[in-house]
Amino acid sequence: MVVLCVARHLYLAQHLGRMLGEAGASTRTAVGMAEAATVAADCCPDVVAAEYDLLATLPLGSWETDEVLSRRPVIAVSLTRRPGEWNALDRNGIAGYLYLPEVGAEGAMQVLAAAARSIVRAPESLPLSWSQEHLRL
Repeated sequence: MVVLCVARHLYLAQHLGRMLGEAGASTRTAVGMAEAATVAADCCPDVVAAEYDLLATLPLGSWETDEVLSRRPVIAVSLTRRPGEWNALDRNGIAGYLYLPEVGAEGAMQVLAAAARSIVRAPESLPLSWSQEHLRL
């Protein structure tokens, strides 16, 4: 599972990436939303673990229109905000919330893996017998 770890500062992104990497994820890190879009286009992550304060303070419009990020679950992670301290209005576009000191790396991996499995992906190649009619929704 590839996890894109995004934060406001390099130190936080690397810390999150290292922690999840030690728990078994293949991680990539990015600082800020613009870099996240660039890295996501390169690595096509299964799920995004983004610092809560980054998500809560910046508009997510650029992610909502990004070819890769708009199709990946985003889990907000925090080292400082406990459950119940986050604003329910901040949930727009966020699949889940983790307070890392409480759940730890293993618990975070379980949530990230569940979020990654929730994405339905088209098969890489379709049988030749399939026509355009089969592909219509």
